[in-house]
Amino acid sequence: MKCTNKNYSIRLLCILCIAAIFITGCGTQKTVIENAYPLYAGHTNTTSGSFFASNLCVTDNFDYGTDQTDSQVAEGAGVFNLDTKEVLYSQNLFGKLYPASTTKILTAYIIIRSCNLDDSVTVSETAVQGMSDSSVCGIQAGDVLTVRDLLYGLMLVSGNDAANALAEYHSGSIDAFAEVMNEEARKLGATNSHFVNPNGLPDEEHYTTVYDMYLIFQEAIKQQEFINLIQTGSKDVTYHNASGNEVTKTWRNTCRYVNGDQTAPEGFTVIGGKTGTTNAAGYCLVLYSTNEAGENIISIVFKADGRSNLYMLMDQILSRFAN
Repeated sequence: MKCTNKNYSIRLLCILCIAAIFITGCGTQKTVIENAYPLYAGHTNTTSGSFFASNLCVTDNFDYGTDQTDSQVAEGAGVFNLDTKEVLYSQNLFGKLYPASTTKILTAYIIIRSCNLDDSVTVSETAVQGMSDSSVCGIQAGDVLTVRDLLYGLMLVSGNDAANALAEYHSGSIDAFAEVMNEEARKLGATNSHFVNPNGLPDEEHYTTVYDMYLIFQEAIKQQEFINLIQTGSKDVTYHNASGNEVTKTWRNTCRYVNGDQTAPEGFTVIGGKTGTTNAAGYCLVLYSTNEAGENIISIVFKADGRSNLYMLMDQILSRFAN
């Protein structure tokens, strides 16, 4: 009979088990912190990814700066220095939130880049149907406006009717335009967003994040026509109705920093912005401004619990980065 050393056998068995654990990866539980935006982490080794990330404010999924503000009045906020490529303030940057009418930033961006702003658009019945109980600029079926005038109705008074008219003009239908919106968002890196309409009316499948909105807005403000829209306090617009008669309206910007109802924080010059409000989204504001050092700043607050708190928090956040 062949003798076997039991201790040796036990040691050998233990070694084999440990080796199997390392080889298979079993037996240990890992704590994995996922990057909310794998595009930036996973593609930074490629030439295009490095260039993409190097031109953006890139950050992790941690809040900072919130202990120095009344951050509890909102569910998301961020401040982005476009010159230093720094994220200066971070509150729930990557959480899914409803954008309300800040959606119209992407709508305007697409229209400006792809359409002749002097084209005439005849407003359809479907563009205005069911919009009367929401934010509208007051256009009617059969009205004929230029694309540019519809953009002012879209961005100043936040007209959902104007958004629909522009979407139909661009793509033939709202659903088709939503597909364009999602494709454009992906191109901009806004991969945690999904849009189903051009206006931001509530839908469970219509959402974004603070960081995604930064990505979209920072691209939009590169267009001078977009700057022209968001920096305008009020606009007189004349167009023709279905009967051929002239109609004149004055559209006032809903952003209080732009229309003069709110003074910008000391050290800041507000260039323009876009508001958004629904019951689901709360009070939202996306703002473009410059500080005393001449640095270009994007600041965003999502889902504030009231209009006054929205501007209070925006003031508090910006005041920390005046110079």
